[in-house]
Amino acid sequence: MSELGSAAAIGPLDVRRVMAALPHRYPMLLVDRVEKIVPDQSITAIKAVSMNEGFFQGHFPGRPIMPGVLIVEALAQAAGVLAVESLGLADSGKLVYFMAIEGAKFRNPVEPGCLLQLDVEFVQKRATVCKFTGRASVDGKLAAEANFTAMIADPPVA
Repeated sequence: MSELGSAAAIGPLDVRRVMAALPHRYPMLLVDRVEKIVPDQSITAIKAVSMNEGFFQGHFPGRPIMPGVLIVEALAQAAGVLAVESLGLADSGKLVYFMAIEGAKFRNPVEPGCLLQLDVEFVQKRATVCKFTGRASVDGKLAAEANFTAMIADPPVA
């Protein structure tokens, strides 16, 4: 068995465990549940897309569509949970900051009532900088994909 295949999967994780890993809170928390984490390898998370989301009021009236930038943010938050859980940093106060987004592509609209599945994998993992690839889908149909880099750091001093 390969080194990557030897990690034991954990999950599901409820929103309280997600909030222990991420500093985000409503309305910016875009991960509602984690289905599965394979530490040091991958995560599958869910964002329940509701008509009650504030962005649907203006994007777009009469044809609500989740903004692509928020789909990428949801992927990045799932990656943050993966990194924090893999590195044992939950409740540590460490933050995961975007450094780069590459190759973002939007394939299908995401509408209210959908369960947006967020699949993210490590591409490269170092102590403070990680690279990921992510795919967001609804009912198995690709909605968006992107590669991104993030930095793990202490929060700014107040």
